[in-house]
Amino acid sequence: MHDKTPSEPRLINGMNSSHKTPEHDASITGPIDHTEEFVRLLGQTRRHRFAYLMSLMNDRNDVEEVLQETDLVLWRKFDDFEWGTNFTAWSCRVAFNQMRAWRQKQQRSRLQFSDEFLTAVATQLDTQTDRYDQRLENLRACVRSLPERHRQLIDQRYTDGEKIKSIATRTGRSLDAVYRMLSRIRDSLRDCVTRKMNAGVTS
Repeated sequence: MHDKTPSEPRLINGMNSSHKTPEHDASITGPIDHTEEFVRLLGQTRRHRFAYLMSLMNDRNDVEEVLQETDLVLWRKFDDFEWGTNFTAWSCRVAFNQMRAWRQKQQRSRLQFSDEFLTAVATQLDTQTDRYDQRLENLRACVRSLPERHRQLIDQRYTDGEKIKSIATRTGRSLDAVYRMLSRIRDSLRDCVTRKMNAGVTS
């Protein structure tokens, strides 16, 4: 799925004035429970959040997922809303932040491999044949099966692009120790992919 590049929502100007919440004078009316009004606005403006997310994402199911999470967050932020301001604009800003969090989560879960990682780990991948996709899926499965500390090291080096010297300093290891560990992990992954390919296993 290729999402459209998101931009910060600009919704305050020109938004339907009916979604602007009424102000009140607490000195005259006393404390007011806004729960009922909040529920009304949440339902009334849901279609605006849906349309806004659809402009940033292509898949309806993904939009529904982000929309549901957005509504939960809006409830948690009930006390943060400033009554008398534009509820739709506020709720769409929350939706925007939830969409960004969702995208980041998806990118992590899909195990995006850098070219350097593929070159280092899967040197035998044949990009000219259908077996490339099968090898790549097997590689993802092999990475998922790594011990947590090895998977973190792979992520730090090849996904986050952290320098080996930085990893060594942060973890208290020598440069040579980090190089050796990465080499062992790469060898392990190559062996894992080869076993899966020979067995005809995918994922």
